[in-house]
Amino acid sequence: MSGQKVDCKVVMLGKESVGKTSLVERYVHHRFLQGPYQNTIGAAFVAKSMNVGGRNVTLGIWDTAGSERYEAMSRIYYRGARAAIVCYDLTDPSSFERTKFWVNELQNFEEHCRIYICGTKTDLIENDKNRRQVDFHDVQDYADEIKAHLCETSSKTGHSVDELFQKVAEDFVNYSSFQVHTEPKGVDLTQKRDVTSYACCHH
Repeated sequence: MSGQKVDCKVVMLGKESVGKTSLVERYVHHRFLQGPYQNTIGAAFVAKSMNVGGRNVTLGIWDTAGSERYEAMSRIYYRGARAAIVCYDLTDPSSFERTKFWVNELQNFEEHCRIYICGTKTDLIENDKNRRQVDFHDVQDYADEIKAHLCETSSKTGHSVDELFQKVAEDFVNYSSFQVHTEPKGVDLTQKRDVTSYACCHH
């Protein structure tokens, strides 16, 4: 299986201004852009490849709009996703409440998609702990309940950003490996490239 190329569709979800685009910019381009971002309309796509266990894994990342008026459109972009990074702002409790909406959406429409809960903007609370408005343990309890991976990141400093996407890629390879060995005979292997065909992503 060495050298095998595999593609993983990843969708970024969360309330507007939680920092989804900044996360992608930090991971793909290793930079943090100062100043207000123009809100994403629909979704933006970027891909990045890495080697995981001898396999060339390409993460196809869809950065979706966070505004509620684009919710119906977002469903188009997360269709067939193998992983979802659902973001919230550590200084905005309403943004964490919003993650529950997206998790519910994924559980109802993309049940085989692995979920990663991501707290953003740790740099804002490093020097002023009072700015933290979302308790880590509360989120961890929720993540445990839905069997999701939890991390806290900073796009400004790069804290835990690479680790998050590395975790996504490693999980995808591990679960894809499981599927390859357990697929029933007679499956049309030409369908593997179809983004609507699901990998085995049960927790």
